[in-house]
Amino acid sequence: MDNIRNFSIIAHIDHGKSTLADRLIQYTGVVDDRNFQDQILDNMEIERERGITIKSQAISLPYRAKDGRTYALNLIDTPGHVDFTYEVSRSLASCEGVLLLIDAAQGVQAQTLANLYLAMEHDLTIIPVINKIDLPSADVERVIEQIDSELGLDPDTHLKCSAKEGIGIEEILEAIVTRIPPPVGDPAAPLAALIFDAKYDVFRGTVIYCRLFAGTVKAGDVIRLMYNNATYRVEEIGRFILGREKRDSLTAGEVGYIIAGVKTVSDVRTGDTITLDNRPCAEPLPGFKEVKPVVFASIYPIASDDYEDLAVSLEKYKLNDASFIYEKDSSAALGQGFRCGFLGLLHLDIVQERLEREYDLSIILSVPSVRYRFTLKDGTVLYVDNPTHYPEPMSIVKSEEPYIRATMMLPERYLGAVMKLCMEKRGVNSTLNYPNPGRAELVYEMPLSEVIFDFYDRFKSVTQGYGSFDYDLIDYRESSLVLLDILVNGEKVDALSQIVHRERARSRGLQACERLKEEIPRQMFKIAIQGAIGGEIISRTTISAFRKDVTAKCYGGDITRKRKLLEKQKKGKKRMKMIGNVSIPQSAFLAVLKSDTE
Repeated sequence: MDNIRNFSIIAHIDHGKSTLADRLIQYTGVVDDRNFQDQILDNMEIERERGITIKSQAISLPYRAKDGRTYALNLIDTPGHVDFTYEVSRSLASCEGVLLLIDAAQGVQAQTLANLYLAMEHDLTIIPVINKIDLPSADVERVIEQIDSELGLDPDTHLKCSAKEGIGIEEILEAIVTRIPPPVGDPAAPLAALIFDAKYDVFRGTVIYCRLFAGTVKAGDVIRLMYNNATYRVEEIGRFILGREKRDSLTAGEVGYIIAGVKTVSDVRTGDTITLDNRPCAEPLPGFKEVKPVVFASIYPIASDDYEDLAVSLEKYKLNDASFIYEKDSSAALGQGFRCGFLGLLHLDIVQERLEREYDLSIILSVPSVRYRFTLKDGTVLYVDNPTHYPEPMSIVKSEEPYIRATMMLPERYLGAVMKLCMEKRGVNSTLNYPNPGRAELVYEMPLSEVIFDFYDRFKSVTQGYGSFDYDLIDYRESSLVLLDILVNGEKVDALSQIVHRERARSRGLQACERLKEEIPRQMFKIAIQGAIGGEIISRTTISAFRKDVTAKCYGGDITRKRKLLEKQKKGKKRMKMIGNVSIPQSAFLAVLKSDTE
């Protein structure tokens, strides 16, 4: 166990985590130059295209140190975008130390701080590494100062490197061996392994990624998952070198995988503890923090026959993305679907794209919403989270919406902009604290519906990514709520209906109409897009028709000839409008969801 080191690379987005992981893999000779490719751990097409890491990946690196011993360095590469913080927290639960990467040109940024606090919560050894020192704009001295003043770490412990040029890689590997402590745990104790990730394999079932904290596991053992008490016989175990490498056993301190014939994906819960059935450990290992979704929307299959495929795909997808939550839902226009919770709009975008690519699905997303409470004249209390179930307006005595207590941590310089944003979003009862110099804690009570629409993205924009936002539900409060319908060519599109505050109805209706106008293709007839509350139209835009110049052939002659042709065209357009169907592209549903400020 003395020769094992478990570590992670954490940083703000685009500070060079994947590039550093590439260099470490090349330096330790895990892959030869012929088979090497950039972002070698990012195995999804979408990750390569966008240049971001979405899934954390594990790999074991054999390294012969200067002291002559060969070490097994278990690396877990993590994402940097704020929407994927849950991936980072899962990875850190399996490590003893981290490399905190800082861009020499950009310095300490929002996720650098957020990830540092996560690492501190897990009590890990932190090695600050200044990357991209080869850039002409690199300011290493300023970054060393920030390590001291903003991160509160010892600036003398920093390392310098350029992952792109391969400078300083050996020093980083030596620091991992000398500074990060080896794992502790008794191989003879009852088995206790933490599931930090899992993947669905079409041929083998669920592949469980785990870190062993105590005990030993080998093929043929009967294991028990402590969350649901299900037992399975282990078929294969091993560790990660680029692919999966079969081993006879895994012992305390190691990171590896277990295949145990787990057929259904929902049986495995990330953060659960694996133990032996005949000799269980006393209590489960502490898991990681549960994440709270920020954006909610419904997903429907474009063809209703694909509903079963969508259900199976979401179940498989859920295993690869622990923060994604969903439940059944239905819509009059779009049929059966699922109500889903996401961590932000990038997360929503990624989920949509992965479902379409990896599971070959065609899906539509609805406008986001929350659960409202209505008291009716006959005394019944109704909870509505789908606008299609909105009760008859005449029967409503009282309408209420959920309120949250939003806690925001931000640098003091952004305070004015954030307070203005909270007031716009009907925030009340604010309190302000200064936990340390230069940082402010702002607490507001706000309607949840205002938060899920576009608050999160605007908050990140006005704080330039430095603000952190957390919330908890308080209670329901009385509010003036109305149902805003969107009509396209006189037809109600229920997937675009929203329950909104009366003051917000007109602006929300105008925004939806304008967005749809940009997305819906023009037809041979005029298309009216309207926002309505009951029978009252509150907003409207019109998509003008394609027009053929029917009078082109009339050169000279009487004006009545031209008028006759124009009247004939007008009648044709009118008839076409009555029988014409307007197909709304999927991008239109997503466009309505996104905020104006993006």
